[in-house]
Amino acid sequence: MLLLTPAFRVASRLLGIMVLCWLLPLATATAGPAPSHAAWTALLARHVLADGRVDYRGFRADEDALAEYLEQLDETAPDPATWSPNDIKAYWINAYNAHAVSLVLQYYPLSSLTDARIKSKATGSFSPWEAPVVYAGGQTYSLNQVEKQFLQAAFRDARVHFALVQAAVSSPPLLNEAYEGARLEQQLEAQTRRFLNDPTYNQLTKPQPQLSSLFDWYGADFGTSQPALLAFVNRYAHAPLAAGTTFSFLPFDWHLNDRLPLSDSQALKKP
Repeated sequence: MLLLTPAFRVASRLLGIMVLCWLLPLATATAGPAPSHAAWTALLARHVLADGRVDYRGFRADEDALAEYLEQLDETAPDPATWSPNDIKAYWINAYNAHAVSLVLQYYPLSSLTDARIKSKATGSFSPWEAPVVYAGGQTYSLNQVEKQFLQAAFRDARVHFALVQAAVSSPPLLNEAYEGARLEQQLEAQTRRFLNDPTYNQLTKPQPQLSSLFDWYGADFGTSQPALLAFVNRYAHAPLAAGTTFSFLPFDWHLNDRLPLSDSQALKKP
């Protein structure tokens, strides 16, 4: 039997309280049943290629439909009292991805979402990841808040890193359907296996295997040692790697995951 120290029990309770503090304002704002993500699925099916690249030019014609879907998310906040954990998780994944696409469309054409700066009279400007652009239940959050607070802290599910997209060539491919609570386990398993075995993102067959930078940036979520990381990789790799295998990490390409690359004259550039 595992005995927990008093300090560990206190820390666990504090973490639980913190997560509830983040979720309860949402639940009391506009509680209701989990929304349908059919509108987001329709947009993704129309504008996302099989390899995960996005037809942003085509997506611009559907900006109104995307805005309506985002408004729907804002009007229906996650309710931990009535929603399943998977419904809540799917809500935040879809919200993150839909708002990331919306940001690209607002600044398109651009060579990378990192080039965009969201201006504020009070604070100057934000990066796309820190700007308060996600609306949920009448509250406003940044993409980083959604990722760190509502997904990582709340669920501790490393597979989520392969569902969220940074609108970049090296980010996980955007799924061409919405994530749904009823199918979320199957979707996350398939997306993790897809990402890990795609040589565009991970090189597993080399003598010295190389992984996506995501495994480096979020290393603690995959274990605190190379053996733990290897165990995670072997859970999904088509051909398991030998015991003792160690990894290096590939550079991250932040260029936009556009269907057709933009010319230098078309795209915004960093100052």
